[in-house]
Amino acid sequence: MATSPDKIKDAYIMYLLEEGQQPASIYAFAKKLKVKETEFYEYYNSFEQIESGVWAGFFEQTLVRLKSDEVFHTYSVREKLLAFYYTWIEVLTSNRSFVLRSLKDFRMQRSMRTPAALEEFKYQFEKFIKDLMAEGRESQEVKSRQLVETKYPTAFWYQTMWLLDFWSKDTSKGFEKTDTAIEKAVNTAFDLIGVSALDSVLDLAKFLYQNR
Repeated sequence: MATSPDKIKDAYIMYLLEEGQQPASIYAFAKKLKVKETEFYEYYNSFEQIESGVWAGFFEQTLVRLKSDEVFHTYSVREKLLAFYYTWIEVLTSNRSFVLRSLKDFRMQRSMRTPAALEEFKYQFEKFIKDLMAEGRESQEVKSRQLVETKYPTAFWYQTMWLLDFWSKDTSKGFEKTDTAIEKAVNTAFDLIGVSALDSVLDLAKFLYQNR
């Protein structure tokens, strides 16, 4: 029977949700799928690689939805990040059973290290943030701070993981509390990385020092 990466991925997700755990082995999984083990390896080298592709796919779906909306391109950088999170949560919600199953595995690791299944998603997300920050500096929404601005992608990644955890535990109708958490988290972040009263004080102090 002919197979494909999507067929293998969909069968794996179904197995994970129905059995509550990964298959005992790739051999056993391939046998259940009625394909040769070598066919599995034509597309994936492990179950973790399948999950990595699923998480990266959630990110890609989010960007496709955003970029297909002409209004998105007129948004401020702050609004673009808000739109990203709202849309990403919508994508996750439509796959909530799988996401919660993955998160259960992540939490069992009890480590601050990014789970292997999220590494590709993290890479793509941080690239997205770097582009947003560059756009923000150009529009002056983001204050250029050479000593800390290289840390922004990592900081936003931790914010994303916090929002993911918050959403996974949210029992409010329509995940209304998650929407509020997104709004507050993004607004606080941009209040911190934007031009603030402290920047004005420092600029004045610098001017007075140079012209004393």
